[in-house]
Amino acid sequence: MHRYRFVLSRPLQFLPVIFGISVITFILVRLIPGDPARNILGTRATPTALANIRAQYGLDQPIWLQYLYFLKNLANGEMGKSILYKIDVLKLIVTRIEPTVALVVASVLLSAAIAVPMAAIAARNSGRAPDHIVRIVSTFGIGFPPFWLGLMLIILFSVDLGVLPVSGYGETLGDKLLHLILPSLTIALSLSTVLTRSLRAAMIESLKSDVATAARARGMPENIVFWRHVLPNSLVPSINLLAVNIGWLIGGTVVVESVFALPGMGQLLVRAIFSRDYMVVQGVAMVFACATVFINFLADIVTVAADPRVTL
Repeated sequence: MHRYRFVLSRPLQFLPVIFGISVITFILVRLIPGDPARNILGTRATPTALANIRAQYGLDQPIWLQYLYFLKNLANGEMGKSILYKIDVLKLIVTRIEPTVALVVASVLLSAAIAVPMAAIAARNSGRAPDHIVRIVSTFGIGFPPFWLGLMLIILFSVDLGVLPVSGYGETLGDKLLHLILPSLTIALSLSTVLTRSLRAAMIESLKSDVATAARARGMPENIVFWRHVLPNSLVPSINLLAVNIGWLIGGTVVVESVFALPGMGQLLVRAIFSRDYMVVQGVAMVFACATVFINFLADIVTVAADPRVTL
């Protein structure tokens, strides 16, 4: 169990990271051009009305004092009140978590379902035509922006074929899953290209390892050698790569949710930025930051559990 001692100390190391993210987010949000009070009241608002709105939300205070209020709210389990939605930010975020979490989970599962077979085909045919095809496809896939890919999928499956919904989230479980197909496929097609290249390289190396050679010497069939020894040993680098790309994955959900009108945290963040809703932007950014840190922490635990040689 000594290999898991980092589980006790790692959360303490994350505190400075979260603090730094909160400071940077707080400052960058207030550098966005525009006035939240004027966005609420319109261009014909009087100076008195604008001053009242700024005083109501503490926007007339020095920025360092606003940040102290923000930290105080966080310590009390609060994130302030939304200027646009007129409700507590934390309650607002809770109502938007489900679509985003569902999109991330579906995208990761779909990425694995695409990357593992493609990497296996390429690794077992290294240097031959299937390997070259997989490498070319994965190389081209990296260059496709998610928003463009999403629009192309909408045109193909929704407009031309009419088999999948264009946007929205649905009400029932089946309807929600149906609405998640195109958004998750958009992210998965981009993420799986990166995973495929990493997994292919790891599989080729594992095929030449002493473990695989010893298994073949015992008369074990090549298929069993591959799925029992090669694949498990190849997953560890891909788990770490997925954890590193989790920030990109979350950023991808922001774009994809806007393209497909999913009522998740990404769409909430975009609308809050355009409306200068500082509290919502800070709250969503903090949730995304904590989620990224937590997922990297889980990836470390999975890595140590999967490979006894790894110590953190």
